[in-house]
Amino acid sequence: MLIDLHAHTYPISWDSNLTPDQLIELEKEAGVDGACLTEHDYFWDEAECAALAKKHSFLVLPAIEVNTECGHILVYGLTNYQFGMHRIDQLASMVEADRGVMIAAHPYRRYMPWYHLEGEEMDRALERAMTNPAYRRCVALETLHGRGAPSQNDFSEKLREMLDIPATGGSDAHQPDQVGRCVTRFERNIASLVDLIEELRAGASSLSTGALAESEARLPRAFDTNSALRYLQGHIVPSVRPASRRQVSSKEVERHRD
Repeated sequence: MLIDLHAHTYPISWDSNLTPDQLIELEKEAGVDGACLTEHDYFWDEAECAALAKKHSFLVLPAIEVNTECGHILVYGLTNYQFGMHRIDQLASMVEADRGVMIAAHPYRRYMPWYHLEGEEMDRALERAMTNPAYRRCVALETLHGRGAPSQNDFSEKLREMLDIPATGGSDAHQPDQVGRCVTRFERNIASLVDLIEELRAGASSLSTGALAESEARLPRAFDTNSALRYLQGHIVPSVRPASRRQVSSKEVERHRD
């Protein structure tokens, strides 16, 4: 079963160009079986996700991408905001209390400059990353990031190997052409958030490194790590576009729910 563990929708994520309906239909076209809505510092209501799932006959699960002092953390199982959750220790305690799990999103971003690292420079960057306390509290690292360059995802994979924890893939889609680029394969069927959390917690026994949907044919295809990185080399480049932060009005939020 292929699930996109990392995706964003408008207007809740101010930097996304995708409505929830658009995201879900594009995921279905890409051959993906389910998606997690991981808005920036915003909790989806499980009932709202269930309504979307019923509307589209597609698995839709609530999650969140929390901006912490140690980087962006994907959280599955929390339902409400608490003051101080940007501190990794407090966030981890909240997640543990609610029997949720955390994944470190695109870990390369905090340690890689905008050029290719090699040799001692790469080693020093990996050593710095190893000191990040968040990674020891996560069940996995996002090593196949749909908006990352091959060298960036390669850095994340090297870090994952050093930490000896499982890997996941996620599209981090904000635009239509990014949907379904990287997903995670689960051997067992996932029908609920509880199922997902159990499989993520199970780690290496249930997760593959990742899978990708081909951008032209929009059909799912499984890859090992090296094949995936070669695919990324030919099809994916970092996507950076300016966007102005603004407050989302209550009317916009209500409109997207209709």
